[in-house]
Formats: sequence, C-alpha cells, structure tokens
Amino acid sequence: MIVVASITAHATTARADDFWPEFRGPQGNGIADAENLPERIDTSVVRWSTPIHGKGWSSPVVWGNQIWLTTATEDGTSMSVICVDRDSGKIVHDVKLLENESPAFCHPMNSYASPTPVIEKGRVYVHFGAYLTACLDTETAEVRWARKDLQCDHHRGPASSPILYDGKLIVAYDGFDVQYVVAFDKDTGKTVWKQDRAIEYGTDNGDLKKAYGTGQIIDVDGQVQLVYPSAIATVAYDPQTGDSLWTVYHAGMNASARPVYGDGLVFITNGMGSMVAVHPKGTGNITDTQIEWASRKSIAKKSSPLLIDGLLYMTSDDGILSAREADTGKILWQKRAGGAFAASPVFADGRIYAFNTDGEIFVFKPGREYDLVSQSELGDGYMASPAVVDDQMILRSKSMLYCVGNKD
Repeated sequence: MIVVASITAHATTARADDFWPEFRGPQGNGIADAENLPERIDTSVVRWSTPIHGKGWSSPVVWGNQIWLTTATEDGTSMSVICVDRDSGKIVHDVKLLENESPAFCHPMNSYASPTPVIEKGRVYVHFGAYLTACLDTETAEVRWARKDLQCDHHRGPASSPILYDGKLIVAYDGFDVQYVVAFDKDTGKTVWKQDRAIEYGTDNGDLKKAYGTGQIIDVDGQVQLVYPSAIATVAYDPQTGDSLWTVYHAGMNASARPVYGDGLVFITNGMGSMVAVHPKGTGNITDTQIEWASRKSIAKKSSPLLIDGLLYMTSDDGILSAREADTGKILWQKRAGGAFAASPVFADGRIYAFNTDGEIFVFKPGREYDLVSQSELGDGYMASPAVVDDQMILRSKSMLYCVGNKD
C-alpha cells in the first residue's frame, strides 16, 4: 500500500557546493567542501530546528534547497519519507510509503528507517531493506517506481544504504537467510544484475552472516570497482555486470561502515572491532597476498573512518577518538571522549566533527597530536551522520532535524 500525503515543494537548482547526495557525502568519505562553519555547535548556532516524527537513523541528504530523510514508527508498522525546506526548516513533503501489519523484529539499537536515501536532480531514492525500495519525484513526492519483491530476513532490521553509479541504484541484502547485492535500473527499478555473495561463511548460523554495510566505488588504475563489505569478508565487484573481482576475508559480522580508499589502500572495518588495509588488486581470494596491515585496537564497530592527509581518524563505540597512520596502522593518539559513537564523523572547514549518542559534540583539528577545538552539547543524541552544504551543517538527532551555521 502506497499512501501519498504532501504539499508541493518549489523547484530547486543545485550548485556544486549545494548538495550532499548520499551516505557520507558526494564522495562517500565524509569529507565536505565547506567554509565558515561554527567551531562550536550548540543552541547559539542553530538556525532552525524541526521535530521529526517516528524513529529513524537514516542520515539526511541534500539537493539545493531540499533535505530528505526517512522515518518509521518505532514498531515498524508505518514507513515514511520527509522533505524539509533548507531555508526555513518547514516540512514540505511527508509521505507515508508503506504500512506493515506484521513487521519483522528490529533490534532496539537499530530502526526500521536506518538506510540513508540517495538524491539527484529530480529524484530521490529510498530504501527500507526488503520492505521497500522506491524512487520519488523530488518536486511532487510522487512515487515513480517501487520494488517490494526482493526477499531477505534482516533478522535485526535493515541498515545498508544504497548508492548511485552509472544509471544504477546498488544495495546489498545481507540477511540471516540470504546474502546478495542488487543493481536496479534507476529509471525503471528493474533488476540490472543480482549477485549472490560467494563467501565461505564457515557457519550455518545466519546471525553470523548478516551485515549492514554500504558499498564504495573506487578506481584502481583505470578499473572501476564496487567494494562491498559483508560478514566475514569483503567482495569487490564489477559495477557494470556484478561479476566478482576479488575477495578478502577479515572475520566479523554486522559490518556497517562504508570503506574509504586512498594512498593505494582500501580501509575496511568488520563490525566487530577489527580493521584491514587492503591493496585492491588481484583476483579471487587475495587475503594472503594483499592485506597491508590489520588492527583490533580502538576500531569503531559502527561508524565509518575518515582518511585525511595520510592519517585515519575513528570514533569508536566505547567513546574513544583516535588517529593512526594509514600506511602502517600505527596509532598516533587516543582520547577518551566518553559516551558512545554510532554516527560517522565529518571533516569540513579544516576540522573534524564527531557526534555521540548522548548529544555531545567534539570538534578537533586533524594532526599527529590531539587538538581539541570545542566540546559542546545539542539535542538528544546522534545515530545519523551529518550532511554539510555551503556554510551549514544539517544534523539529525534522535528526534530533531537541525540546521546549524554561523549567524553572522
């Protein structure tokens, strides 16, 4: 059942610095091209705040003057998408997409609206795991196509975010019962390719096979690869055909971070507190030949890492901020910030911004020593990662959407 309830939004034109189209931004790495952002985030720099109904951990995406995000009732019986005007904070679309009589179990740490949408000019794509994948018109909020036929027992709820590449919407279904990656035609919703995970999980326990990761498109010496983490292993695919290129085994389950790529290495976290740095070359099983280093110290289980000027920065589940050398894995510093981190940090305007689940915000400068700029509080905690556009940061707390920026 698809129910549309909205008011008309005005058309928008996006500038190059005016969009944050998918999970972790334009390049999927949490790095923003922004200036004049606040050094301290608290109520004094809030331009507007808007309550968001329901429970949803999806991150906001931005195109021009529109902000889109998904939400659901806490029990999963209703799933919706919301569009907010970036100038005013006014809700311009609130569309109930699906009603579920008997939704499957979702772990309290997760939500029924955790996958982040993808947006481009004229279209926004939303994903609720096996419940629904849909494309909406960004001006009218009318559904252009929808898919509800792909089966997967997510077991703890869905969380993998889709990405766009070369006319395809790509997302993984790593569940208790089945594990596969799908590429939809973004114009029609038809399946372009569907590839089962060719992973030797070493167990019949489906709880150890599920994952929540988001894929990353990289270019390795002219070869385009879709790097997609799962439980136990990460597989690189040809994004045009879905053919497997290489597989690296790193153990783990519940992987939710998006890989980052730089300096010839792909950095992958496994969802259970381990990371590997991998040379993305070769074919087949490259575990014994292409892992440069591995670490279990201060590795985030949920949030994605930042790679800046040869250094990796992480915000861990047990409240630790850290930096390490990307080429060696050597830890340079660790700082106990407190609380827990689930949202991924962002780098913007020369600073790293980290948001914990209690609403505490830590702003620090990248470098080989810890250099805290500010520590503050705003809202009731962050599971969603920020969006950064122009001189604004769009923050989704557990109950509110904020636009923050210097008021001068």
